[in-house]
Amino acid sequence: MRTLSTVLGLACALSAAAQGPMALSLKQALDLAARQSYAVQNSELAAAKARARVKEVLAIGLPQVEVTGGLNNYIDVPTSVVPNFFGGEPEFLEVQFGVPWTVTGAAQLSQLLFDGSYLVGLEATRELKIQSEQELEQARADAMAQAAKAYLGALAAREGARLAAESVPVLEKSLREAEGMVQVGFMENTDTDRLAIALASARDRARSFAQQEKVALAYLRLVLGLASETPVDLTDDLRTIVDDADEKNLVTRAIDLNTHIDHQLANTLVRLQTMDVRNQKAAYMPKLYGFLSHQRQSFGTDGPIETDWFPATLWGVNLTVPIWSSGMRGNRVKQANITLDQTRVNLKATEQRLLAEAEERTEKTLAAEESYRSELASLDLAKRIFDRTSIKFTNGLASSFELNQDQGQYLQAQQLYVQRLAELLMARVDLRRSLDLY
Repeated sequence: MRTLSTVLGLACALSAAAQGPMALSLKQALDLAARQSYAVQNSELAAAKARARVKEVLAIGLPQVEVTGGLNNYIDVPTSVVPNFFGGEPEFLEVQFGVPWTVTGAAQLSQLLFDGSYLVGLEATRELKIQSEQELEQARADAMAQAAKAYLGALAAREGARLAAESVPVLEKSLREAEGMVQVGFMENTDTDRLAIALASARDRARSFAQQEKVALAYLRLVLGLASETPVDLTDDLRTIVDDADEKNLVTRAIDLNTHIDHQLANTLVRLQTMDVRNQKAAYMPKLYGFLSHQRQSFGTDGPIETDWFPATLWGVNLTVPIWSSGMRGNRVKQANITLDQTRVNLKATEQRLLAEAEERTEKTLAAEESYRSELASLDLAKRIFDRTSIKFTNGLASSFELNQDQGQYLQAQQLYVQRLAELLMARVDLRRSLDLY
């Protein structure tokens, strides 16, 4: 359940969005995704629909009242021909047993007295309500995982753009110095060409990472259910997230199947199918309905109502007892039992899948953590080499070829670092989802 501070934080963020960029921390983004992503909105509607379905089925066993009315006008009143019981001529008499106008008003009360399928169906609808609520919880967890990936992906791309942009001023300075040396004859044009190529490569890499950040932010807005033109400002620090103790300790967490939403859903399917078996067996039981009906009629020759209203009241019960269906009901029970066995197999498969998935993603996260630390060290080393070569080049102790080569290695190290960083962040999100921690 969301705390009051979280709700107030979201309210402030939404209010700020009307005036400028929406400032969002990672937690606020996750809460917003769980609240208003399109998938969550659909699941909330499905849950509301399930609650209404429960009330609908419940109403089947409650009294039903129906009122009807009718107006009949015979343009030609039916004529019957009967023998002349009075004797003489003619042999047959033409008689009209009716009047042109008939008005009828009726009310009927009906009540289900016993139906085994109704009792099972009522219990099943309650399970369907539970299932819809579980699916809503699952949709929220998926939306939060998607929002986390988009948020962290944008931060990783922003980090890549920052790193790539760091070398741009250094290369610009080196290029200006090289151009000056060319003018006085201390360097050749080839040196400036190499530096121009290195500078263009650094700028292109920075633009590429900036474009990736825009794409991630666009996806984040989609996941959060925000309009595409909504400006979003990510406030969390990437380094703080990467070094967070809780995130690092995810690999030590054990999965709890009893509380995992996917496992709960599989259990609910077993219970629903068990009820379907009971429902098919209930088809062998009799059904009993009671009713009370009252109606009044008025007749007329020149107008709809010319006589008093004549009442008619009737009550009774209807009993239906199934006797023989040529094996139809028996085969329906067999099919329901087979489907029940399938849901039990699915439950077992879900348990094994969740266990295997958690183990796989734990190992993947450990490997991603190791790769990230290795690339971070390589990045620091490549930066130190590039910085030293830049200083040597300024002092005339290194060639443009060496500077270009070291800058290329630095750019490659940046790309690999950002790639490993993104892999680590995504692996942690997947592991957290496998452990059902969203």
